[in-house]
Amino acid sequence: MADRRQVLRFGAVAAATPVLAGTASAPAWAGSGGHGGHRAAPLVVGHRGASGYRPEHTLASYELAARMGADYMEPDLVITKDGVLVCRHEPEIGGTTDVASRPEFADRRKTVLLDGVSVTGWFTHDFTLAELKTLRATERIPAVRQQNTLYDGFFEVPTFQEVLDLRKRLSKELDRDLGVFPETKHPTYFQRLGLELEKPLVRALRRNGLDRRGAKVFVQSFEAANLRTFADEHRLEVPLVFLSSASGTPYNDPRPYADYLTPAGLKELSEYVDGIGPEKGQIIPRKADATLGTPTTLVKDAHGAGLKVIPYTFRAENSFLPAELRVGADATAYGKAIDEQITFLRTGIDGLFTDNPDVGVLARSLL
Repeated sequence: MADRRQVLRFGAVAAATPVLAGTASAPAWAGSGGHGGHRAAPLVVGHRGASGYRPEHTLASYELAARMGADYMEPDLVITKDGVLVCRHEPEIGGTTDVASRPEFADRRKTVLLDGVSVTGWFTHDFTLAELKTLRATERIPAVRQQNTLYDGFFEVPTFQEVLDLRKRLSKELDRDLGVFPETKHPTYFQRLGLELEKPLVRALRRNGLDRRGAKVFVQSFEAANLRTFADEHRLEVPLVFLSSASGTPYNDPRPYADYLTPAGLKELSEYVDGIGPEKGQIIPRKADATLGTPTTLVKDAHGAGLKVIPYTFRAENSFLPAELRVGADATAYGKAIDEQITFLRTGIDGLFTDNPDVGVLARSLL
């Protein structure tokens, strides 16, 4: 796998649809790795779609992200009882659908050990796709995004194939090649249930002609072993991205995330992945007073290993912003989100995950 990165493009950036005044098109990234010569514009990834404006992981959210100018739509993938990949933040769906109000599914509520944590609720792997399609999506954080609750009950839980169909339709309509950035959620957990995520994902990409060099696809995971499976066993042609948390370890892995992000760890990662997706605090940590501190060397170190860097998650509400960029005392009100994203983009990151794709597109244009 040592030469794998040399033959992969990390995903060309198509021209973004101007939504806000002053937005600009993003040129395609040139080459496959490193940062010599021309540095292309960073990617804007619609995190779970445009989840700042619509309930996350719905076709409405993904479509709005594309129309706002996002380069990629990001679906989190879990799986149903009958083996169909669907888009939810977690296998537990009590907080993102109306299942709790459905008496016919009351007996499905249970407690499971999810990656070592006890979780009670309703789980996708206990529903067939037909049953899941009777449910309707709801806003996951209604206390923060009360306006999104306007759309509760209107949208289905989409399949991954439906997202790929949407990508194809919107690419034609908007005259730009939209990308998808799927994440495998809790792959070890599902594998132990006999419902692995890897093969259905690979089949879907190949069935849709997307497992090829230059395709607008990334595959991401918080589990390094999962990414090795995609690289070594399934020989995926598309770039792979290792997601990292600011603390802890990947599930069923004694090695902490921090160790993966050392210069030596990044060099090792580069043998089978093409980029990293760190929590944004690993790029610019916050000080004790919740203001932004001094950037770390992670971007430089990752680029030195030939890896791209796309941190998560940028949101517009005060509750998610550093203290100096909050506006007023209302935690749910918008603060200076554009300023935050510009600050991070200036560290040299290669893109960002944002719940507000229009903000990301505008921030990129102001660099």
